[in-house]
Amino acid sequence: MSENLSILFTRPCVAELCERGLKEINENEVLVKLEVSTVSSGTERANLIGEKNVRPSKKEVEIPFPRISGYSSAGIVMEIGEKVTSVKVGDRVAVSWGTHSKYVVMEENNIHKILDDSVSFSEAALWQIGTFPMAAIRKCNLEIGESAIVMGLGVLGLVGIKLLRAAGAAPIIAVDPVAEKRAQALEIGADYAFDPYDPDFAEKVKEVTDGGVNVALEITGIGAGLDGVLDCMAKFGRVALLGCTRDKEFTIDYYRKVHGPGISLIGAHTNARPKVESSRGMWTTHDDIMALQRLHSLGRLDLSSLVEEVHSPEEAPEVYHRLATEKAFPLVQFDWGRL
Repeated sequence: MSENLSILFTRPCVAELCERGLKEINENEVLVKLEVSTVSSGTERANLIGEKNVRPSKKEVEIPFPRISGYSSAGIVMEIGEKVTSVKVGDRVAVSWGTHSKYVVMEENNIHKILDDSVSFSEAALWQIGTFPMAAIRKCNLEIGESAIVMGLGVLGLVGIKLLRAAGAAPIIAVDPVAEKRAQALEIGADYAFDPYDPDFAEKVKEVTDGGVNVALEITGIGAGLDGVLDCMAKFGRVALLGCTRDKEFTIDYYRKVHGPGISLIGAHTNARPKVESSRGMWTTHDDIMALQRLHSLGRLDLSSLVEEVHSPEEAPEVYHRLATEKAFPLVQFDWGRL
């Protein structure tokens, strides 16, 4: 096997393509040669600039550099452990929780076989990311014809709009301060797009939803985003807290904005899901990825159309410099076949 290369954040705001060791696989693991990996801008920016990580139900921890990121990818199985049964050598697979690396060794439960040969690696490399808003929508128990709002139009927000459209939400409202992001949201399926800093923002949302929104995906992870979306909700509305709220120092008028109208605030971190068996509103990652695959194969969902730039991993230093400094970062994938 040729050398393994990984994109590492070697110090704050600096990314480099480095040689990195690769451990031997055990009986339950799979070796995958990556073809495509996707940049998740929010999570990776936090790691890149050196923010502390907060794990659900655990204390805030300082993680030293170097750091490695990248959790949604696709590639080809090169080797399997003796107890692996779901895939074989040569299979095309989507990978959950891998890294931006030429080769990754993963537990079998993080490997998902691509069943349709027509599916591109670019599409499959978005499936793990796609499970995040999919789980949030499930937890909100969205019904056909209910209105929905998406606060924040990064990759999760854009995928969320496509999934809400597939789920029958009507209307779908997209919210972001960046005009280009709002325009993109309208192109891919949002019915309306608003600037959250517009003084009449909440009134405009209520006007197009006959008094308020039923379901909200709050993806900004900031207090102002949650506060703003609560102003838009209908009575008994459900708000999925999908964005990682790393700053806990903010104030919400819970009595008037949550208690009074009976709003449900739903923790929607992607790890807050069952590991083994799916049930109503609570699906495993694997089952959600299989659902995304079915939607794509039946022509009802196309995530790869959201990709705006594709780069060689050798271009990682410049790509991540832009991520650290640009306000509106595009949806980027790395093509490991270019190495």
